[in-house]
Amino acid sequence: MAQGLRPQGDFKAKLLAALAAVALGDALIRGQTGPVGALLLVLPALALITRPALRHDRRAWPWLGLAMAMALALLWRPGPIAWCVYWTYLGIGALMPTVARPGDAWQWMQRLAQLGVRASVAPVLDLQRLFRVRARRGVPALGDLVARLALPVIGSAVIVALFSAANPVIEAWLGRLLNPPWTQDWGSRLTLWLVLFTLVWGVLRPRILLRIYGTCVDYGTTALPGVSVASVFTSLITFNALFALQNAMDLAWLWGLVPLPQGMTLAAYAHRGAYPLIVTALLAAAFVLVALRPGSATAAHTPIRWLVVVWIMQNVLLVASAALRTLDYVAAYSLTAWRIAALLWMALVALGLVLVCWRMIRGNSASWLINANAAAALALVSGCCWVDLDEIAARYNIDHARELGGSGPPLDICYLQQSGASALLPAVELERRRAPEAIHLWAQILRQNAQAALARDQAGALWSLQGALRARALPPSVQHSPMAAITAGCEIRDVHTLRAIVGLDRDRGGLPSAAPLTIPARP
Repeated sequence: MAQGLRPQGDFKAKLLAALAAVALGDALIRGQTGPVGALLLVLPALALITRPALRHDRRAWPWLGLAMAMALALLWRPGPIAWCVYWTYLGIGALMPTVARPGDAWQWMQRLAQLGVRASVAPVLDLQRLFRVRARRGVPALGDLVARLALPVIGSAVIVALFSAANPVIEAWLGRLLNPPWTQDWGSRLTLWLVLFTLVWGVLRPRILLRIYGTCVDYGTTALPGVSVASVFTSLITFNALFALQNAMDLAWLWGLVPLPQGMTLAAYAHRGAYPLIVTALLAAAFVLVALRPGSATAAHTPIRWLVVVWIMQNVLLVASAALRTLDYVAAYSLTAWRIAALLWMALVALGLVLVCWRMIRGNSASWLINANAAAALALVSGCCWVDLDEIAARYNIDHARELGGSGPPLDICYLQQSGASALLPAVELERRRAPEAIHLWAQILRQNAQAALARDQAGALWSLQGALRARALPPSVQHSPMAAITAGCEIRDVHTLRAIVGLDRDRGGLPSAAPLTIPARP
């Protein structure tokens, strides 16, 4: 159970810790004195200091450690995914002392949702309880305190107003007192303070949770309409035959054993079927979970169990074919961060299918399956927070570009333009490659735009350690180049037009006039 409200001792310590965190957050966000990840790195330590139950519950330590690791990831590369994963880990750690048995990921989803909702009103509820407790101890209630101070405060205000009208010195002093510099944006600043305090208070004083619904456990005792040994056996034979036909066609066409139907390109074939195949695999997993519940007659039937194993393996092969289709599409239309994410998602689906099969073979519980899939998803997402997928895609596209002697499609300038600071180092490398002059001119435009985007990020709340290292990795001649962005349509390939664009922007930035670029080749 969550700790009760105690006005003395730990409550005061938590209040001071929350106010200190708000002050630090205000300095980092409003004052731009450092990255926001520094505040998130401090929160687990504040929770350990102010909550003895958290220090004594070793189950919470790994989760607080993971939260600090994600705070470091936000220092390395800020992003919404890392932010969400950080609060997931920190929320689990903060709630761990309040539960007797941790349960599975489904139950933790409910706890985290309740934590988020109830934390939004926790400061108000705690303040009300604090006034009630202090009233029982003889301390004046809030209403009594207001009534006692109303007359002296109002009277003093009237006297000061009269004095300020008669004395210019008092008037000037009063004006500075009532209108400090920070009040010019008091609305946004007060909102920031309230948001920060609410977030921190929810970690330092998590509210008592409401009812948590456990995972539905059905040991096969409930009869489902249309689900019998005969129907499941017939279904699996039919499903295996259909999947075998689909997999055979995929293997024949994707591996080039037979030609595609007339009028269809490999890229069109690859793009058309990747995602429907993933949906098919997910439906197959749902069928196995429902029709072969542990303890049911279908799950105990040996031929059905073998048919399920074969079908799951065919589903894994189907997911592999979907991944191969995506790779063929990449070979035809270049790589993007979303296509990398799609490939990772397909790998996660394949792992989930294997876990479904393993659960049936070993007879593991539904909670085991939920936890295994949740752990795999969190591990994958946490790892991706440390990696810039846009930079990986940019490097891959440059290395495989047709204009640079690669076997891939033409260089996708539009995607490199959209990549922002992620394309900086790949653009620097592109400037050193042997390539047509148009590509060299575009490399200079991309590099200068990415450098300007990096400078904007590093000067604001998006400062990152990765960005600082990128700036340090630039050649000395590039580090001191102008930061002004160059506007150019990504579809332009005409050398004379690109020269004019670069030359005009160079003149505006005080650079030498445009001339044919002589860039040394990369060793």
